Amino acid sequence: MGKPTGFLDYKRKSNPYRPTAERIHDWRNVNSELPVEEIRIQAARCMDCGVPFCNQGCPLGNIIPDWNDLVYRNQWKEAFARLSSTNNFPEFTGLVCPAPCEAACVLDINNDPVTIKQVEWRIAKSAIDNGWLVPIRPTKQTGKSVAIVGSGPAGLACAQQLGRAGHTVTVFEKADRIGGLLRYGIPDFKLEKWLIDQRFDQLQQEGVQFQTGVHVGIDLSIDQLQKFDALVLACGSEKPRDLPIPGRDLRGIHFAMDFLTQQNRRVSGLSVSPEKSILATDKDVVVIGGGDTGSDCIGTAHRQGARSVTSLELLPRPPDHRDPTTPWPLWPLIYRSSSSHQEGGKRDFAVVTQSFSGENGMVGFLHGVRVDWVSQNGKSDMREIPGSQFSIKADLVLLAMGFVHPVHDGLVKALGIELDPRGNIKADLNNFQTSLPSVFAAGDGRRGQSLVVWAIWEGREAACHVDQFLLGRSRLPSRDAHV
Repeated sequence: MGKPTGFLDYKRKSNPYRPTAERIHDWRNVNSELPVEEIRIQAARCMDCGVPFCNQGCPLGNIIPDWNDLVYRNQWKEAFARLSSTNNFPEFTGLVCPAPCEAACVLDINNDPVTIKQVEWRIAKSAIDNGWLVPIRPTKQTGKSVAIVGSGPAGLACAQQLGRAGHTVTVFEKADRIGGLLRYGIPDFKLEKWLIDQRFDQLQQEGVQFQTGVHVGIDLSIDQLQKFDALVLACGSEKPRDLPIPGRDLRGIHFAMDFLTQQNRRVSGLSVSPEKSILATDKDVVVIGGGDTGSDCIGTAHRQGARSVTSLELLPRPPDHRDPTTPWPLWPLIYRSSSSHQEGGKRDFAVVTQSFSGENGMVGFLHGVRVDWVSQNGKSDMREIPGSQFSIKADLVLLAMGFVHPVHDGLVKALGIELDPRGNIKADLNNFQTSLPSVFAAGDGRRGQSLVVWAIWEGREAACHVDQFLLGRSRLPSRDAHV
């Protein structure tokens, strides 16, 4: 513990956002950065608790007190080594993870928690700036081969772990570039893509092979995968939740991910079909859904020059402080405002969209009603408020209501593997095996829509069990699979 009284001596200080008037005109990271000395002071607030609840709050089990102490002592390289021992890609989580570790920080009981995520990012950035992010090659090859379908955070983490264990790993990605949701889902103003590119280079130098533009089950048959000793499905949860109401077939109503993917391609200098182009420029935009994807749509619409942006959420506005239903150290149900929300627009809660209308086949209005949420016997019921119907102008409607399960057409159906009741790939947490013994699953396609940090954890855990399946034992690190 670097400074025993640090949590008493120093106040929490987070990275400020760049000025709104500046950042909405570019696609660079929205954050400014505190000086290194201030980051060390923030790390000094860590109490090195006897029971580190932050460690339990982090799905990866990051050894947070250790690297906070090392940062305070100015031992950045050692901090990176400690952080990398549990997290393959701390630069990703340091930017886009919602930081459940901070919600579990003991200081959060009656104070402001340690800025864990901020310290994590600066450790990762120090490694990048100082050239510590180097390939780690296996000392010997096992002669076993593994195919991984999907190059999102779960697929990449699994590939890196298995490659370092000495297996020959090939990653198949249906898009033209690797990264999955990191590449084409999360906007550049939250995660700049050069960060993915440098990891791509590292993985290639470590011996991992990539085949992009290959849709397994369509471009590549299942029979062609038989040459591999094991198969890992890390294909994500890409089936979006739809809104089957009157007017849904009008032009101008799109799934959020189609909108976000196009803009990420533009920022990367890649082509977008003019006939299918989705732009918010000079339009009244309505985003349905209040999660991270909805927030990303808001920030993207601002940068494209939308006339107005309105966000509609089905659930009521969360409280400003911890609700008794989510006590510490659980992830709290509280009102959160992202950088995109702070850039402008309107947020409306407890709203149900009933229909769309328009002219000449183009959407023009959204019609909704306000609802009350009534709790009875531990369950919440939604009731329409009489006379609360309303209409708002909507030239572009973006459906950001989450994802229901992985796409079944193609790979999943061709394999004939068992699914769980929600339509996800069924795989036991004890070994990540599907109903086919040599086929494993990890990430959102198995777990359901979740966080980047959970995807990395699942990729690491699946790699450990694949290694054990192939060799009878594994020396790869593993955390309790029942976390």
